[in-house]
Amino acid sequence: MANTKQAKKRVRQAEKNRRHNASYLSMMRTYIKRVVVAIETEKSAEAAGAAYRGAVPIIDRMAARGLIHRNRAARHKSRLLARIRKLTTTESLPVQ
Repeated sequence: MANTKQAKKRVRQAEKNRRHNASYLSMMRTYIKRVVVAIETEKSAEAAGAAYRGAVPIIDRMAARGLIHRNRAARHKSRLLARIRKLTTTESLPVQ
């Protein structure tokens, strides 16, 4: 346990920041899940694309704030976009 006044304040600040960061990370995960759900349930590239366009600024903002590494943000965006593009190629195939 912290003994000095300064250390006690740092404990309070760290807990406050942890809660704040946790809420932002939860928000980011929610936006990512919206894209995944749009891809899996609706099977529509337009709906998934709209969800993706909403998620990208949130992911970038979390990387800019240092809550996630910029490579992790790029990986999320890349994998989501690849799944959306896969939908568009299956939609354009002729139905037999």
